[in-house]
Amino acid sequence: MTKRPFLGWFVSPAGLVALGLTAAMAAVFQFSIRTYIPGSLEVGGFTLQNFAAMLRPLYALAFWNTILLCFETAAFTLFLAYPLAYALVRTRSSAVRSFILIAAVTPLFLGEVVRTYSWMIVLGNNGFLNTLLVKLGLVERPVQMMFTAGGVIAALVHVTMPIMVIMLAAGLSHIDRNCERAAESLGAGPIRVFLTITLPLSMPGIVAGFSTAFAWTFSAFATPQLIGGGRVSTVSTLIYQLGFSSFNFPFAASLSIIGLALSLAVIALLRQATRPLERLASAT
Repeated sequence: MTKRPFLGWFVSPAGLVALGLTAAMAAVFQFSIRTYIPGSLEVGGFTLQNFAAMLRPLYALAFWNTILLCFETAAFTLFLAYPLAYALVRTRSSAVRSFILIAAVTPLFLGEVVRTYSWMIVLGNNGFLNTLLVKLGLVERPVQMMFTAGGVIAALVHVTMPIMVIMLAAGLSHIDRNCERAAESLGAGPIRVFLTITLPLSMPGIVAGFSTAFAWTFSAFATPQLIGGGRVSTVSTLIYQLGFSSFNFPFAASLSIIGLALSLAVIALLRQATRPLERLASAT
């Protein structure tokens, strides 16, 4: 049996993080089944009314808007990140590869709040985009981009782009180029090679990137709150309003629990729906 003297030192930090996460989730769950006492930070006895109240249209709409926002953000991110990841893996120029990598990963070094304020400057009525459109004569007056779902999606795509590019590049780099050469030798054109060979074989990276972007967007708070301005209702902004504006911590905790469960359920359904494509990639 091979001895691993440093295994305990490597596992201990992860164990401590897992323990802290478990304790935090237990505390949130404990709050979610307690009674809210108006005007007090203290909570009452145990109840399940917090979960029953989520069937109201206001909260159901917030969940639906969040899921739709996550899907749109992940889809747009995938559409924009795939060409970048493809060029990153397939280009022969080290200068081009370095430029794409730096441009794709740089947003990770900026805080979410910094990125969000930057987008507020870009999307504002007197911001960069509106100023450019007005000076070019394309519009007569500024277009409303702030406090809209489109503005929130644009900012969230910028947030999720780096991780999507990295995961897609990892999937594309594991594709055996001989499969593509074999298809080309049999008369397949570039588009057919991409659709029948490259795209199916890169499906694991697509699924991983899409799932990560969806989960990341579901938990995003600063961007929907600042760009949406309270007009784009999401689960995270609703939790903030209930917890820190109304001090209804029990109901905010129950929203957190249901939001986590719903996010995991949607990701599981997404993986189930893409299993036939993954099997096709394996068979190819």
